Amino acid sequence: MNDAVRVATHPTADGHHIGVLTLDSPASLNALSLPMIQALQRALTQWEQDPGVVCVVLQGAGEKAFCAGGDIRSFYYRKQEESEQALFGYARDFFEQEYRLDHHIHRYAKPLICVADGICMGGGIGLFAGADFRVVTERSLFAMPEVTIGLYPDVGASWFLSRMPGRLGLWLGLTGARFNGADAIGLGLADHAMASRERADLLPRLAELGWGGKVAPREQIAQLLSGLQAEADQLLPAPVILPHQAKIDALLAGRTLQGVLDRLYDALFEPDLGEGSLAQARDICRGGSPISRAILWRQYWQARRQSLTEVFADELALSVNCVLRGDFVEGVRALLIDKDKSPRWQAPPPGTDWLDAFYRWPEGKNPLTP
Repeated sequence: MNDAVRVATHPTADGHHIGVLTLDSPASLNALSLPMIQALQRALTQWEQDPGVVCVVLQGAGEKAFCAGGDIRSFYYRKQEESEQALFGYARDFFEQEYRLDHHIHRYAKPLICVADGICMGGGIGLFAGADFRVVTERSLFAMPEVTIGLYPDVGASWFLSRMPGRLGLWLGLTGARFNGADAIGLGLADHAMASRERADLLPRLAELGWGGKVAPREQIAQLLSGLQAEADQLLPAPVILPHQAKIDALLAGRTLQGVLDRLYDALFEPDLGEGSLAQARDICRGGSPISRAILWRQYWQARRQSLTEVFADELALSVNCVLRGDFVEGVRALLIDKDKSPRWQAPPPGTDWLDAFYRWPEGKNPLTP
């Protein structure tokens, strides 16, 4: 049992149960710790095998966030206090179990509804992206800001960013740009919208469905969520990324990272056209880790040809190596520990041998290799 994850079931009118998982650490914006990851995995595994549980709802406590990412401060403190071998063991356990959970959600046998009300970033998107029914509200705020902390968009992001329209996924990964619920639906990252105030009524409405009837469970859920869409459409803010796709596609055209960065850094943006946010995102990209940008670039193109399982195996090696030899711990220090916002990024050596080494598992066999 983990206090930061509330595990409960809600009875249905016809004698079944709905599993309810609530991330309950509002002070940290429901950031995922390793014990929280383990609690989620235990409950999902148990309910998947329980014929009395007909579906699962995954949500966050409080009004600010579904999940703002992973509890990454722990990596900094462990590097200060532990041997490299111990740090490797912790990084392996954290990322392996997080990615196994994310992959499980993508393949979950029963309907899984995830409501991203409020902030949903990094590891939170990893939970959200694989759900059967990915629901946003007018308060949803998304980002994959890993380039700013010396990591790269992980938790399966290599897979889903590379499948977004045009170069929008590449833009989100390189810049950490924020986007809203309307964007998420247009990007293929979300399926439905509901008003935030309807969240409290979602479980009672699900409980009234006829789970033993002739209509398939997923079809019933889809009909219910579609019925909530009309009110949500009146509340959702206009998309902030989608209107700029043509400009973003042009800026990021090409197959060399340096060529794209040169064009992006030299670009002029028109505030009158709403492009001020593009300029801000460009500046975030410029201030990010060069190692992170290089990993993201390779992953974006490589993941297009890979299965989700293969992507998670690559991400496990990359993430562990970002802790052991990359910029991740320094990024956490600068952003979250000392908060000086002056990270001392490494300059990648010439060539690609160093990047190839990040894909190699430090010892033995990568536990996620298919």
